[in-house]
Formats: sequence, C-alpha cells, structure tokens
Amino acid sequence: MRRTPHHWITTPLTAALLRGALDLERTARGLLPHRLPARARAQCADPQLAMAESQPSGVRLAFRTRATAVELDTLPTKRVYVGAPPRPDGVYDLLVDGRPAGRATAAGGDVLTLDLAGGTAERTPGPAGTLRFTGLPGREKDVEIWLPHNETTELVALRTDAPVEPLPRGNRRVWLHHGSSISHGSDAASPTTTWPARAASLGGVELVNLGFSGSALLDPFTARALRDTPADLISVKIGINLVNTDLMRLRAFAPAVHGFLDTVREGHPAVPLLVVSPVLCPIHEDTPGPSLPDLTDLGAGRLRFRAAGDPAERAAGKLTLNVIREELARIVERRAAEDPHLHHLDGRALYGADDFAALPLPDALHPDAAGHRLMGDRFAALAFAVGGPFADRAV
Repeated sequence: MRRTPHHWITTPLTAALLRGALDLERTARGLLPHRLPARARAQCADPQLAMAESQPSGVRLAFRTRATAVELDTLPTKRVYVGAPPRPDGVYDLLVDGRPAGRATAAGGDVLTLDLAGGTAERTPGPAGTLRFTGLPGREKDVEIWLPHNETTELVALRTDAPVEPLPRGNRRVWLHHGSSISHGSDAASPTTTWPARAASLGGVELVNLGFSGSALLDPFTARALRDTPADLISVKIGINLVNTDLMRLRAFAPAVHGFLDTVREGHPAVPLLVVSPVLCPIHEDTPGPSLPDLTDLGAGRLRFRAAGDPAERAAGKLTLNVIREELARIVERRAAEDPHLHHLDGRALYGADDFAALPLPDALHPDAAGHRLMGDRFAALAFAVGGPFADRAV
C-alpha cells in the first residue's frame, strides 16, 4: 500500500497530453505511443523497425498544473543481450517551464532477451513500474516528462496532487526530423540530450523525431508519414543505414532519394526541407557494408562494429558514405534549381575528422553522450541561426 501525504488525482492518458507521437495504441495494459502510423507499420514486418518506432524518442507528456508531485505508472520493455551485462534502465527527463527539473527511471516491465549470435528474441512479461517527481513549485507551470528514447514504454496511469490540463500548443514552429540510430539517440545520456532534442531546445522549436535505429532506409511508408505530418521545418538524414544494411546499389539509390523527397513535397511543397548526409564514420567512409557486430568483448559490456564489405565492390555499385555524400549533394543541387526551399548539409559539419580524433565513436558507429551534445550544438548553429535554412523569418 502506498503511504503518502498527497491527495492523488488520476488523469486519463489521452492524445491531448502527448507530443511527438504519430499514433497511440490502446493495449490491454495501457497506452503505447508509436512514431509511425498503423498503416505504415502494417506495410513492414521487420522486427528492427517495430522495436525502433515503438521506442518513444522525442515523445513526451506535456501539461499545465500547480501540482507539486507527479507519479507515472509505465510498462517499459527492457532489452537484455545474451552474454552481456544488464543494460541501464531507461531515463525519464522532467522539464518545468522548459528547464531540466529532474530525472528518474522505472523498474519492472517486460524483458526482451536478444541473442545476437543466434538471431533470436524472447519476451517475458513483467509488472508495471512507478516513477515519481516531488518538490515541484506550487505555482502554475508547464510540465513535460520526456519518455526514454531507447526503451519501448506503455503508459499506464498519471497521478498528480493538483489538476492538470493539456499544454497549449503555442506558436513554436514544429520541426519534423527523420534519420537513423544517431538521430534516434543511440548512446545519448537521456531523452532530452539526444542531438535532435538538444538542437530543438536551442532552436526554440517543437520536435517530432522520426529517427529509427537501423531503419532510415528510404522506405515509402516513412516518406508518406513525413508527408502527412504537420510541420514547419523538415530534415531528413540519409545514408548510414543504407550502407550498414547493404540494402541497395548506386543505381537504385538516386531514384529512391528523388522518390522519397517527391513524396515529402506532396504534403509540404514550400516548407524548408534540409537533406543531411552522413556524419563521419571511418569504417564505412570508403568500405561498403554490411556492418557486423564484434562480440569479442560483449561480456564486458563492449560492443563494436566492423565493415564487412570490400572497397573493390564500389565498382559494382556498392554504397559507401563518400559515395552517398557525393550523390546527395548532386541530387539537392539539381532539385534546388526548381525548389528554393530545399537545402543540403554535409553531415561532417556536425561530426567530422577532428571530432573523431577528440571524441571517437565508442562502438565505431555511434557518438557518445558528448558527441550528441556537440552535434546538437552544431546543428542549431548551422540550421537555426540567422542565414540558416531553419532561421525564423518572422524575427
């Protein structure tokens, strides 16, 4: 039995209280945010995509209240890798009036056991957990609870010691971003410190993050999701997943990019659209994929990746990061002649050779927490500043 001096008010969890999700699924146990709509999910049976889009990167509860205490019951899905130490619990970030005000984790939840060597996955059901924030100022304030960017999370119940109401939308511009695991937030410290979340905070915009770990693959259903989502600014970060999955050859790449951008433009014909090429990743700069895991030190909690392709295969059209960067630059230059709102950014401006020397990629693919901070700062300076593609023209 919970012993507490608070008089709790339970508020139904509805779409009005959530930001950053494209769809909400009512389950037997709660409310599951999705970052792809149901129709898109029905068009792809890839378990990697299913896991990635259900991890609520950028999704947050947003409400106005005088409450001094907040409780949230959640049902997380914890990932356990066979042969590796337990992963840390997913982090929930609390913001009060836009400023960091707390951080918590939730115990319990389902357990998804993954065997990287055998390629198997097994789910074990578990109980819901509760996280609690107390000591909040008693005045009326805007509260956001950012859900773990890397942990599928069903929302079960929201309790406060004062009434809540949905946070008004306000007049901040909406930034819709699509990318790979780096955009998803892999190896970031918390949901508000992924590079897109940090850039959005610095740029004063509302983030909708469609970064999907391992799944930025120019899928038509993702392009349609971008097309159909209201936005004032759009960016698409293209490249690394096409290399490390070894998904397509150069002949298919350019038409696929054109088709993806064409679809986005059907819904957003004049919105600033920024195409971002891959950040530096030395193992794939001139060596094709696929990327394969090196499990040698998995028992010590260290996972690294290696490029399994052969540089000579570029002659047969295999993609590398340098090939993709060159092709993206050409595509954007060609299209921009008729689309003045289309822009290009070389990803190495966010993380390049000098940055790799100072902040090497721990697993050879993903930047660490410091790398995310660097990329967020750089993107904000390049995109949102005066003269940048996302500069506020109304200012």
